[in-house]
Amino acid sequence: MKLALVDDYVPALVEGESVRRLAGDLPEIMALPPFYRMAGLIEHWGELRARVASSKAPRLSLDEVALRAPVPRPTKLLCGQLSFKEGVAEASVKPAFFLKSSTSVIGPGDTVELPSVDAPVFHHEAELALVIGKRAKNISAATALDHVFGYTCFLDMSARAVGHGTSFQDKSYDTFGPMGPWILTADAAPDPHDLNVRLWVDDELRQDYPMADIGNPIGDMIAYASSIAALEPGDVLALGVNHQGVGPIQDGETVCIEIEPIGGFEVQVRDPLGRRWEKGIDTRLAATVLRMVRGEPLGTVEFSRRIDR
Repeated sequence: MKLALVDDYVPALVEGESVRRLAGDLPEIMALPPFYRMAGLIEHWGELRARVASSKAPRLSLDEVALRAPVPRPTKLLCGQLSFKEGVAEASVKPAFFLKSSTSVIGPGDTVELPSVDAPVFHHEAELALVIGKRAKNISAATALDHVFGYTCFLDMSARAVGHGTSFQDKSYDTFGPMGPWILTADAAPDPHDLNVRLWVDDELRQDYPMADIGNPIGDMIAYASSIAALEPGDVLALGVNHQGVGPIQDGETVCIEIEPIGGFEVQVRDPLGRRWEKGIDTRLAATVLRMVRGEPLGTVEFSRRIDR
């Protein structure tokens, strides 16, 4: 099942290329503040699921509605930090997360605004994100996936080297968390390790990596996060990225993410300063992360070069 927020943050059921607005089916959810309706639906899913599945609301084309971020203001937005083996089979990766501001979240078709901060480069990171369905505190890895409500696509946009890599000032600018296009419930993706993440910038395929490359089983990552803070319904855990396809984003570009069978969406990039970087994959960053997962000395971290106008 695919659940979305559309128009004025109305819960909706997506069926192929059509959608049913659930305002009439879920009056108690519609009474909640718009940004928190999906979290409310998730929290009461056990009693509301049958009502959603049997909705007789009129079918509309997806083109007739505006898709919003499915969880527009998660109470916690956790992002995996150096989560992947980067294709190095023997790599040893420890679970780690950082917090990203919930106000960074935007939805499909929205615009990523590059701030005027003097970052050496701004990067895209296409990620699988999971949405918590029931409270999880000090849970075991074996039961962790039972606490997942579903999965969505997430773009962890980054301003490099403004802080210390995953600092607030690197990750949390408004519009730096595109999410969507909806939530695919967990029963439709029984093993998230089987999924594949892809990203294009304009027509160039940059990222295309399997979730099987993740350094720790997803259940272990959820359990680790729950050992630090209780995870509540509607919390979002973005699982990190394989950096081997990461590259710069710049003014006028279209960034598209796709994870099947979830789906995909695109956003635009706007930079009022009109800055330019080398296009394509940032091979310097990719090489740096490979050295990190191999345990090799780093030296100076380099990024794609800025092009003077």
